Amino acid sequence: MTTLNWSERMAESIMRRTPLLCEDKGYGGKWSYDYGVVLKGFEALWRRSGDDRYLRYIRRQMDRFIQDGGGIIGYEPEEYNIDHINNGKLLFLLHEQTGDNKYRLAADLLRSQLDRHPRTSEGAFWHKQIYPYQIWLDGLYMGAPFYLQYQLIYRNGEGVEDVIRQFQLCERHTRDSDTGLLHHAWDERKVQPWCDPATGLSEHYWGRSLGWFVMALADVLELLAALPQEHEDAPELRRMLAETLAALRNYQDAESGVWYQVVDCGERKGNYLEASASSMIVYAIAKSISLGVLPEDEWGETLDRAFRGLIDEFVLETREGLLNLNKNCQVAGLGGADKRDGSYAYYLSEPIVTNDQKGLGAFLLACAAYEQLRGFAEPREDQRENGAEASIAAQRTQEPFSP
Repeated sequence: MTTLNWSERMAESIMRRTPLLCEDKGYGGKWSYDYGVVLKGFEALWRRSGDDRYLRYIRRQMDRFIQDGGGIIGYEPEEYNIDHINNGKLLFLLHEQTGDNKYRLAADLLRSQLDRHPRTSEGAFWHKQIYPYQIWLDGLYMGAPFYLQYQLIYRNGEGVEDVIRQFQLCERHTRDSDTGLLHHAWDERKVQPWCDPATGLSEHYWGRSLGWFVMALADVLELLAALPQEHEDAPELRRMLAETLAALRNYQDAESGVWYQVVDCGERKGNYLEASASSMIVYAIAKSISLGVLPEDEWGETLDRAFRGLIDEFVLETREGLLNLNKNCQVAGLGGADKRDGSYAYYLSEPIVTNDQKGLGAFLLACAAYEQLRGFAEPREDQRENGAEASIAAQRTQEPFSP
C-alpha cells in the first residue's frame, strides 16, 4: 500500500507520463497556458516538501521556452492574448531560486504586454485581441495573479488597484443576482452572436470558467496576505470569493459531492460531472478556509465531501500504478472561427478526455491545498509561513541582478 498522498501520487504520474509537458499529445510544443496550471501544483508540492525533483521538473518545462535574453519561444506579445500570461507565474520562483536573470527578463516581457493590452471602456482587459470588448471569467486566472505578484515583487506594490479593478468589473458585469453565479462571458458592445443583445451576457454558467474565477480570487488574496498591512480592497475580494463559493455550494451534487459541466443544469439530459471545474472549486474552498475567508465549522463538511468526490468520481489507477483523471472537458469557448454559440448543447459537444493538463493541474492544486489544510502533509521547516509571503519576502531581499 502506498504511503504517498494523492498530490504526490498524481505528481509522480505526471512526471512519468509527460517528461515534457509541451510534447504531450495535442500541444505540439506551443506556449500554452495549460503548463502553468500544472506547474503551480508542482510549486505547491515543492514549497511543502522541499523535494527538488519538483523544482527541476518546473525548470525543465520552462527552459523549453525561456531563452538566455529573456525571449520566449512561441510567444507573440502582439496577439494580446491574456492566456499567454499564465505561465509567467513560475518565473518568480525560478528567478528566486536560481538567480538567473533570464527569468526576470521573461517576466518583464510578459508584464509589458499588459501595458498595451486592449481594454474595455472601463479598463478591463479584453480576453484576447481576437475577442474584442469581451470579459471572460477565464482571463482573471490567466492574468491577475501574475500581474499582482509582479507588482508586489518588482514594483514595490505599485498599481495593485488595477489588479483589483479587473475583479470588480468582471463581477459587476457577469454576476447573476438570482443564482449568485457568474456567466461565462460578457460583451461590452453586445454584438456577439453568443450574447444576449440586451445584457451582453453569455447564456450559461460553465463550471470551469467559475473554477478559474474562484482560483484567481484565492491566489490574489493569498498574495495580498503577504503585505505588511491589509490592502483596503481585500475585504471586498473576500466577499466576492465567499459569495461565489456559497452560490456554487447550492449546486454541489448531493450524491457525488462534485460539480457539473453546466453548473446549474444537473438534471438536464447529457450533462456530466466534470473533473477540472470540481478540482478548481475544491482548491478554492480549501484555500479560503486556510485564509480565513470561509469558516471551517460551516465549510469543513462541504470540503471533505467534495474532496472525496474528486477521488471517487474521477480518479482511476492503471496497472502500472499511475493515476488517470477522467471526465475533463477538453476546451470550451465562445465565438471565434468555430462560431461557438454558448448554448447548452455546445458545452456538452466538446470532447471529454482523460488527463487533460488543465484538469491535472487543478487536481494537483486541490490535493495539495486540501492535504495541507487537513494536516496530511507538513511543510518543510523553511516554508512554514504562507507560501506567497515566503516567496515575496525572499525576492524583495534578493540582491538585484544586472541585465
